Amino acid sequence: MSGNWSKYRLDEIAKLSMGQSPQSKFYNTDGDGLPFFQGKTEFGEYYPSVRQFTSKTTKKAVEGDVLFTVRAPVGELNIANQDCCIGRGLAAIQAKNENENRFLYYILKVNTELFLSRSSGAVYDAISGGDLKSSEIFIPNNSQERIKIAKILSNYDDLIENNLKRIKLLEESARLTYEGWFLRFRIDGKKLDIDPETKLPFGWKKVKVNSLVSYYIGGGWGEESISDDFSDKAYVIRGTDINDIPYGNLEGAPLRCHKASNLASRKLQNKDIIFEVSGGSKTEGVAKTLLMTDNLLEQFNNDVMCASFCKLVRPKEQCLGNLLHLSFKYLRNSKATEVFEIKSASSIINYNWEAFIKHQDLIMPSHDVLLNFDKKVDVLVNEIYNLGHQNQLLQEARDILLPRLMTNVIDTDELDIAV
Repeated sequence: MSGNWSKYRLDEIAKLSMGQSPQSKFYNTDGDGLPFFQGKTEFGEYYPSVRQFTSKTTKKAVEGDVLFTVRAPVGELNIANQDCCIGRGLAAIQAKNENENRFLYYILKVNTELFLSRSSGAVYDAISGGDLKSSEIFIPNNSQERIKIAKILSNYDDLIENNLKRIKLLEESARLTYEGWFLRFRIDGKKLDIDPETKLPFGWKKVKVNSLVSYYIGGGWGEESISDDFSDKAYVIRGTDINDIPYGNLEGAPLRCHKASNLASRKLQNKDIIFEVSGGSKTEGVAKTLLMTDNLLEQFNNDVMCASFCKLVRPKEQCLGNLLHLSFKYLRNSKATEVFEIKSASSIINYNWEAFIKHQDLIMPSHDVLLNFDKKVDVLVNEIYNLGHQNQLLQEARDILLPRLMTNVIDTDELDIAV
């Protein structure tokens, strides 16, 4: 194997800074402060600018630092994409050799179980700064080998990140296409002639949602284990999975066992839409949607249905799928769907689906425009799902390599990677 490997305490190879609670008097209101992050839910792939504080109020992490959750869930990781302040739920970890921050991220990732084993707590798991610093990890003695390992893995992550950016651009293109055609009545830069009576382009009309839907039904959950009654397997997409699936994150949807009759009436088809009708939270309501296509369904390698907190919505014609889906997304983003939300005492939000499809107006174009719109958006949607699938394969390949590289199973001298 290439090089020699030894055990090192984490504080021998990195500098650690534990977060702390901020003082409210340092809350910054003029927009010039640093964003404050407390835990995993706040420092996801894209940082929200939720609260800002001056850097003197609390501990600061700088761009490139590894952010590590020290409270439940312990060991979640990200790399800071900007300077920020960190709360008590986070530690900022910086490699003593600044060229090794990426390697540090990956070695921490592969040692998650070690950190979990050193965590404790009566109310929730947490790892102390002392235990984190004294944790021993097995790494190459040679800095160049550490950098090479990180380069191999970061090549995968860089491709994944580029695909994510492309997906965002394609989603934005689909949104702008919908708004250009159906809000501003401009197609390929040309303003359509407007009927003075309807205030819509000639040949267009307003219709209710239910006039465009041929079939809808609530989803199911099935059973974990197969039996005589629950004999048919299918993946189940929940409301919590909807946002992740276009990006290639299909692993969240569980494979469950269902009654044949239940699956037969709920099996998703090309251009079906999943519509979330229950769940949500105080910060995020319901009405999230996902458009199913043959492309996406094939990625599951099995039948697919939606969960019981969602509805399968089937358009009267497949060419209505993109129009319905983007209309639903626009209504949700513009908060027009909130009037149909029913908030319970338990904070669970339910959706009045029947009232929505009976009373909500949608704009229906002439048939030739509908076909052109569906064809144009199909190209964007299929490219989104293709890139998501690429990311799924890249993640799988990276996750296979990660433990092998980080445990000295693969000889990096045999890999032609420039550092």
